[in-house]
Amino acid sequence: MIHRTQHIDAILKRLAAFEVTAILGPRQIGKTTLAKQVAAAYAKPCRHFDLEDPAVAARLNADPGLALRGLKGLVVIDEVQRAPELFPLLRVLADRRPRPARFLILGSAAPDLLRQSSETLAGRINHYELPGLSLQEVGTGNLSKRWLRGGFPAPYLARSHRAAFAWLQNFTRTFLERDLAQLGFQTPASMLRRFWSMLAHWHGQVWNSAEFARSFGVSDKTVRRYLDILTDTLVVRQLQPWHENIAKRQVKSPKIYLRDTGLLHSLLKIDSLDALDVHPKMGASWEGLMLEQVQQRLGLDDVYFWAAHSGAELDMLAVKGRHRIGIEVKRTTAPRPTPSLQKAIEDLRLSQCLLIHAGPESYPLSDKIQAIAAPRLLEDLEP
Repeated sequence: MIHRTQHIDAILKRLAAFEVTAILGPRQIGKTTLAKQVAAAYAKPCRHFDLEDPAVAARLNADPGLALRGLKGLVVIDEVQRAPELFPLLRVLADRRPRPARFLILGSAAPDLLRQSSETLAGRINHYELPGLSLQEVGTGNLSKRWLRGGFPAPYLARSHRAAFAWLQNFTRTFLERDLAQLGFQTPASMLRRFWSMLAHWHGQVWNSAEFARSFGVSDKTVRRYLDILTDTLVVRQLQPWHENIAKRQVKSPKIYLRDTGLLHSLLKIDSLDALDVHPKMGASWEGLMLEQVQQRLGLDDVYFWAAHSGAELDMLAVKGRHRIGIEVKRTTAPRPTPSLQKAIEDLRLSQCLLIHAGPESYPLSDKIQAIAAPRLLEDLEP
């Protein structure tokens, strides 16, 4: 088991500030394990309700007020999207003074969960999105393993690549055939599997609904709905475009990434580092991993990508107060500032630019560009 200290500390701070804290993430990302670690660190009694347990679900459904009202300390409710009727009661319990209990709810980010929690518990709840295992948690010495297997704890900790990919394939099947239906989505699993596989080949590219619609023989609106389903369930990321008031035509569609490189490689049938090294999506896979890790390491929330139709582009633009930070990723050991990058620095008025590369050393390339070696990411990037 990996002790996720950074996330434990973040959740404890939120529990101190909010009556209700929600940990959101896809199934099997480690929400329940993290909740148990938080409970162990919490200085008060804890009760855990898992709504996947039929007996627990029946008890809460029968009389939730009786089950929850008398509890003190920390109350954990797992798979809360299975009982949306609990949210009005949670509002009442959260408003008690003095507060006898704090609530930690875990969910798979269903749209209904987000909508009801934000409306019913407005001002009382904080959402915390749990990502996969980071390089800070597994160490940069395991960079290649983390890249190939992804950040879900089970495949990362598996005894072999073969066992890891068997888990990932089973996750995909269960997610499509069972989990989505439980979250309220009625799209046929076979159609969504085909779409997800096609999306894997589109990883790192700008979304083009017309091309997907032609391939599927359906409307633009239908493929957009498929994309939103996978985005809402936190397995796909839509990196939104940044628009600047400059004399250039700029790209206005989001850039698409599969959030987990293990799932990406499983859908692409890549089961070894040798196979990954020669695959056409190798560079895009590396880009997605590095952007995610840099974002987590620096604690960046306000992020975009930028591209102009003239060819200038930037993999990620982070806005921190008055400062704009550019992040560019290259799968090379000898990075150089390209004319496209220089143009992005000028047009976007960047304070600095981080050029993440695969070489062994970090060094400055100019007064605004710092080359950061992926193996030294933790040493050379301070949060």
